[in-house]
Amino acid sequence: MASMDSKVSTDFLEFSRHKLLQQYWPRLRSAVEPLTDEQVWWRPNAACNSVGNLILHLNGNVGQWLVASFNQRKEHRDRPAEFNQREGISTAALLNLLGATMLEAEEVLARLTEKDLIDQFDVQGYEKCSGLRIVYQVVEHFGLHYGQILYIVKTIQGEDLGFYRELNQTGRAAGGRSI
Repeated sequence: MASMDSKVSTDFLEFSRHKLLQQYWPRLRSAVEPLTDEQVWWRPNAACNSVGNLILHLNGNVGQWLVASFNQRKEHRDRPAEFNQREGISTAALLNLLGATMLEAEEVLARLTEKDLIDQFDVQGYEKCSGLRIVYQVVEHFGLHYGQILYIVKTIQGEDLGFYRELNQTGRAAGGRSI
């Protein structure tokens, strides 16, 4: 693969770190912290995941794709178990688990270089994934499930989470609503 422009790789990594570590993760944590253990394992029906399942899944994904790949560690992830869990892990324990993985992810993202984005890795049965693809996959995947978690929390609590209050003040948020 040809060399990337240094400015492009720097911008990509800065934006990825910002989305994952300064937006998605802190907001997810603050939205989930007030939930009871019962609420964190609630699901509207058998076809849906609970907040607990989604946190376990995010932990597995970030750990496998980002942390293990760039640290050149073997990952022993049990992906089906992330979705089969029904209870027994407290809200605090789930957030601590994901929090520890996010600290590792922060360390990895802080040291990545243009070369790391070009290098190839084998992840979850996919051969020769570029580092850029891995970072993109993790941030995009986290964002997808972050949105699901916020929707579940709002369904349970019946109230706005207030993450975009500043848009209400400028009139940019439609009808004064925000996430």
